[in-house]
Amino acid sequence: MKKIVLACDLGGTNLRMAAIDRQGNILYRTKRDTPKSDRADEIVRTIVEEANECREAIKPEGKVEAIAAAVPATVSVERGILMKSPNVPCLDGFRMVAALENELNIKAVIENDANAAAVGENWLGASKGCRNSIMVTLGTGVGGGIIINDMVLRGIDGTAGEIGHVVVEQGDRFAAVCRCGHRGCLETVVSARTVTTMLAPLLGAPPTVAEVVARARDGYAPASRILADTGHHVGVALAGLCTMLTPRRIVVGGELAQAGELLLEPLHAALAAAALPGTTRTAEVVVAELAEHAPVLGALALALDRCSA
Repeated sequence: MKKIVLACDLGGTNLRMAAIDRQGNILYRTKRDTPKSDRADEIVRTIVEEANECREAIKPEGKVEAIAAAVPATVSVERGILMKSPNVPCLDGFRMVAALENELNIKAVIENDANAAAVGENWLGASKGCRNSIMVTLGTGVGGGIIINDMVLRGIDGTAGEIGHVVVEQGDRFAAVCRCGHRGCLETVVSARTVTTMLAPLLGAPPTVAEVVARARDGYAPASRILADTGHHVGVALAGLCTMLTPRRIVVGGELAQAGELLLEPLHAALAAAALPGTTRTAEVVVAELAEHAPVLGALALALDRCSA
């Protein structure tokens, strides 16, 4: 009987679940809004509902052996605890692994969503075959995942790779205050919410990211300016990492990645201007290939690795 893993991507906006075999084939998937709740047990109940729907759908094909959840939080992988989750604050300090294992009676694994996306792209996507890569996710929040010598770099407390909190407007006392308490963090100037909100006064209402990109491609100067500034800020934040880590590839994912070269060209220019000469010549900057599937496929890869350990 085929062995199957359930992979969950719990985002600040959407919750995605997929039943995936060991080769990375998605057999069934679901998507719904992330519950707007201040109770962790309600979030877990929603995950369990989606998991059971997937279980029922793939019963003829195989048996579910584990669930892996990519979460918008710093994570203690060893203890199965979400340390800090700014976009879903009711999960701060929550023992997610124990809760899922108790509800579903299968092994559970958790990982930071940007780390999981980096692993997914490294396994089957844009950084496949690269032992050293960095992934930046530009969505509701801004995250980063770092892979060095084929291993995820988590740091002491799981916060390594939090590029969204690199300060890019240092010394500006009028810079936006970030949810972390600092001013001028990358996330305050390049998140999907920030990008769309900046156009609202000109358009009468916040557009979607897809509308921003479409307007920029049609020659609407304000949209082009915002995407160019976004790419520049991301490049500035990445420059120090490139100098220190010399990655082979930088993968840009998340909702804003659909801007393509409108975002990547100014990003690469900022990198070339600020990183150590030479490091950027060996670092390709590319758009993610797996789109919204990257976190769930990365979560699957991590689950397979830990289940076989």
